[in-house]
Amino acid sequence: MKTRLSDDLSRRTFLRGTAGVALFATSGCEKIEDWLGMGPKEGPVLPPSGEGVDLISHVLNRVTFGPDPSEYARVKGLAGDEKSAVAAFLEEQLEPDGIEDKRAQRAVRRLEAIHAPLGELYEYKEAHLLEQLTRATLIRATRSKRQLFEVMAHFWSDHFNIDISKKECRWLKAADDREVIRKHAMGSFSDLVRASALSPAMLWYLDGRENRKRDESEKPNENYARELLELHTLGVGGGYTQQDVMEVARCLSGWTVRGKDRFFKGKVEFHADAHDDGAKIVLGNEIASGGGEKDLDDVLEIVCSHPSTARYLGEKLCIRFIADEPSQESISEVAGAFLSSNGDIKSTLRAVFATTEFLEGPRAQKLKRPFEFIVSALRGSRARVSSEMDLVDYLVRMGHAPFQYPTPDGYPDVASPWTGTLLWRWHFAIALSRNEVSEDIQVEEKTLIKKAGNVEGLAACLLGRAPSEEERTAMERSGEPLALLMASPGFQWR
Repeated sequence: MKTRLSDDLSRRTFLRGTAGVALFATSGCEKIEDWLGMGPKEGPVLPPSGEGVDLISHVLNRVTFGPDPSEYARVKGLAGDEKSAVAAFLEEQLEPDGIEDKRAQRAVRRLEAIHAPLGELYEYKEAHLLEQLTRATLIRATRSKRQLFEVMAHFWSDHFNIDISKKECRWLKAADDREVIRKHAMGSFSDLVRASALSPAMLWYLDGRENRKRDESEKPNENYARELLELHTLGVGGGYTQQDVMEVARCLSGWTVRGKDRFFKGKVEFHADAHDDGAKIVLGNEIASGGGEKDLDDVLEIVCSHPSTARYLGEKLCIRFIADEPSQESISEVAGAFLSSNGDIKSTLRAVFATTEFLEGPRAQKLKRPFEFIVSALRGSRARVSSEMDLVDYLVRMGHAPFQYPTPDGYPDVASPWTGTLLWRWHFAIALSRNEVSEDIQVEEKTLIKKAGNVEGLAACLLGRAPSEEERTAMERSGEPLALLMASPGFQWR
């Protein structure tokens, strides 16, 4: 026993002591890979030539975090015509496990803290965990070939938002990101909701761990029940009442999670003595008494299959991929696919991408959120990034740092809250093009222009269309075409 305790202490000391060393060691790994010829293989660049944004550029801007300069040519080569090429690309992205993604996976694997088992997350300082989670998020968004999967991971992270600064979420959010969001991002919505309901981080964030009723004097905590109905499933206008909130809270009573100062830290448990085991009625459905922990599954079955949930999620997905104010026809089509597939996320996304509004509607009219703008600039400029944390200051200043939104509704996905960030976007565009963000983030503007054929080719790669006469004139006068293009209105919208 003494030896085991000594071994555990030695391991913990090693984990703490090597955190800084590991961070230092990973900073040069990409350069070593490039030197050994293991870096990314850059394909041919074929700039779009149309005066307007064509279908391929439109889909790349909506389904990814922005195309690499060679992505347009790759997608165009998937089939003989534009529509078939886009269909092939979307199907490819809808099956992320079939996409080779070793470079991004290797880079994230080096961030050892976020891969630790649940209980061992407490061995790390919370600031170190946030740093590694943020780095992993940026690495995946910029380097992963599974772009739709990463976009959906961000979508669900906002939908089931957890502010990492609240109590033990500082340690447990790493497990939530891994075991809830990323595990179920392209799977079944009901599985995703259940995993979130029993996530240790969510039980802390929305006070589900304090939802108990041991006697008549104790009232269940309604915080999570309210957000489950309002934000995670039915939506604000979904037809539930305050009585439904109270009944759902009763159903979910008794679930808790062990704190950091106890054995089996972070373990989720059901305490039957803290559960209200009487009969309940949720949204007109009777839940019999004596169900115990099964009450949770009964509630989730009711809310996940509810038509209001289908419509609420259909609208959110249409806002993400189509427009800030999508048509009711598109929302209905997506909601119908959600219901008919029993909440299968891939089937629902196929319905989004099949809508006339997605394929033929207005293009370049969704304002990129700050995270999307920064990542699209890095991808579009083929920036070499050795230290992702040098980007965080810009994200903080623009109000879009991952995992740091303070309220349960998550970062907004429409333009109006982000229009005040334009000045900092311009600052970033100039700093990136001049290689002034940091010495660990570098772009090669002359090489980009050469591979694109000329300055107009570079503009077409970044804008998804041929530049206008005004844009050509502005590029010539500026002497800094890359900075001007990334700061231009045409690059701010996707």
